[in-house]
This record gives sequence, structure tokens and C-alpha cells, in this order.
Amino acid sequence: MKLKTVDAILDRALMGYDVSPEEGVFLLKQTDPEAIAAIQVTADKLRHAQAGDTVTYIINRNINFTNICEQHCSFCAFRRDDGDTGAYWLDWTQILEKSQDAVKRGATEICMQGGLNPQAQINGKSLPYYLKLVETIKQEFPQIHLHAFSPQEVQFIARIDGLEYVDVIAALRDAGVGSMPGTAAEVLDDEVRRVLCPEKIDTATWLEIISTSHRLGLHTTSTMLSGHIETPEQQIGHLEKLRSLQKTAINQGYPARITEFILLPFVGQEAPKSLRRRVGRDQPILADALLLGAVARIFLGNWIPNHQPSWVKLGLAGATEALTWGCNDIGGTLMEEHITTMAGALGGTCMEVETLQAAIASLGRPYQQRDTLYQKVKS
Repeated sequence: MKLKTVDAILDRALMGYDVSPEEGVFLLKQTDPEAIAAIQVTADKLRHAQAGDTVTYIINRNINFTNICEQHCSFCAFRRDDGDTGAYWLDWTQILEKSQDAVKRGATEICMQGGLNPQAQINGKSLPYYLKLVETIKQEFPQIHLHAFSPQEVQFIARIDGLEYVDVIAALRDAGVGSMPGTAAEVLDDEVRRVLCPEKIDTATWLEIISTSHRLGLHTTSTMLSGHIETPEQQIGHLEKLRSLQKTAINQGYPARITEFILLPFVGQEAPKSLRRRVGRDQPILADALLLGAVARIFLGNWIPNHQPSWVKLGLAGATEALTWGCNDIGGTLMEEHITTMAGALGGTCMEVETLQAAIASLGRPYQQRDTLYQKVKS
């Protein structure tokens, strides 16, 4: 009887209907191998219909400009206090060197995020520092797309300087930021956030900042940190909020929207002990990540057609497998990655283009380089 209900939900999804939150939770709670196989097949069919067979990738570089942070998120092994061993804060020369290296290696995007460093100011103000970060790169490399500063960083700047979110986002956009990473989302449920990241912005603020970005013409991505203390109901609640956000952007005719959904399975190896004990393992469970990714495709695909796994968190083999569970993009080369690696991830920090292409080709699927906004890049 259960499988029949699963089939009914999946048939409706294949006909183009949105599944309800209740149906999404029901799919996530399946343990029967036959039901899970049916969910995988449906997610893969929807991926084919919504995004095609070509798997995309991007040549990009991460620049985490500082790990000094005023917050203490329970899952974070990246942050340091000023003066701690391993604390760093890149200067303008180092940022330019990293940018130059990225351009030399063919990058079309620099993804820039950092800790919330209260000293990151110019003349006692936070926004001028962030604007200088942007201008330092854009003046030298105007062609590079800057995918920069999460909703948490926007709120931090606004709070320090007593500004409205809209003013911060508009200033960053005008300085040359091309899009906003939808990170700091973790799980968009305030009960979960009170445990994971009690000092971080709440759900409503994250949603407000992302929606404001869309209104101001700044595309965003979306993410979910999964596989720690959250329930299937909270996972689907998160997806429902993202779907609703995208519907608003489309229905209101905003000039920008969410370009992709990225699932970020929790890596706990170096996380603070209290959370590690509560979660009970150090590395993601691939089967859980694949099922959640498939349900995310089924739930979101009508509205957010691009889905990406994290090779940093799942390893390249796991991320490649996710391409058969509803994902159509394998992400970027990154060139360096500190946040997840410091958490104890085993996936590595840099991926050569040829390695990504070979992983895609191993599935018999074509590959294509893309830019941040999913336009083809001629190779």
C-alpha cells in the first residue's frame, strides 16, 4: 500500500505538479529499497525534463578573506578569534594575488565570503571595507564575476553601520558584486538554528535579505546544511521556504531569482564536541544525502531547475553518483576551500577541470562549462 502511495505522488510530480510539504515528508521517510529506487528514477527523469542531460561545471575560485569571526556556530571549525593560532586576515595584495591566479587558470567567478571580523572597517565603518574588497578585484579584473557575501554578512554590515539591508545590497551591487551566495541558510527553522547557530540571523531575516536581493536585480543561490539534528519535517520546511521565495521572485516580476540549489551534507569531524556527540558521526551518510537530493529535485525542480551536490563534502565519487539522483551540475573547481576542509571533509580543496569532465563522462553524459548564471562558456 505504501509503495502505491509513493507511486501516486511520483506520478503527479512527473505530470508537472508540485508535491505538497506532506508528500515531501512522506517521500523522505521511505526506507523500502523499492520506494527509494522509484524516487531516484523520478528525480532523474525530472532532471532530464527540467535541465537536460548535459552536466555543467564552473571554473571558479574561493577566497575566504578572513577566518576571524565574532560568532560561535556549533558546527564551524573554520572560525578563530583574533590572536588565535591559525587566525588569518588577507591583505589587499594577497587578495589580488589570489584573483590573478584565478584569472590565469581560466576562472570566470570568484566566490568571496569570510568570517564576521569586527575589525574589518575603514574609518570606523564596515561597508567601506567590503566595498574596497570588491573594488580591489573588479578594478584589476573587471571581467570576473564576483559571487560574494552571504545574507549573514549583509546583516553584519547593516548592524555595524546602522544601515538598511536594501542600502547595503545596493551598494555592493553598484560596486561590482554580481550575485549573492545563499549560504548561512543552514536549516531555515529557528528551532534548529537555536542549537546550530544561535548568534546567526533568524529564518525571516535570511529570507528577507535574499528576497531584497532579487528585487534589486542580484541573483542568489540557495543551500541547505543537512544531516545533523534536523528532522525530515524541518528539511521539507526549508525546501518549502525556498520554493515560496522563488515563486515570489517570479510572480512579482523581480529582475533576479535563485539560480541553483546546493545540498551541503554536514561534516562533523572537527566540529565542537557537543554537536559531534549529538550527531554521532564525522562524515556524511551518502545514502541520506542522495535521497534528500532526489526529493529536493522533485520538490523544487519546477521552480529551481539547477541542482548541485558538494564534491568537497561527499567526495567526487559521491557527487558523481548524485548526478543520477537529480543533480545536473557538479559545481566548481574552487582552487582552494577552507571552511569544509577545516571541518574534516575528505573531498579535497581543488578540482582540475579535466577531473570534473572525466567524472561526468564516466556516466555517459556530455559536459559543458557554464558561468555563475548558468550561461554556456565557449571553451
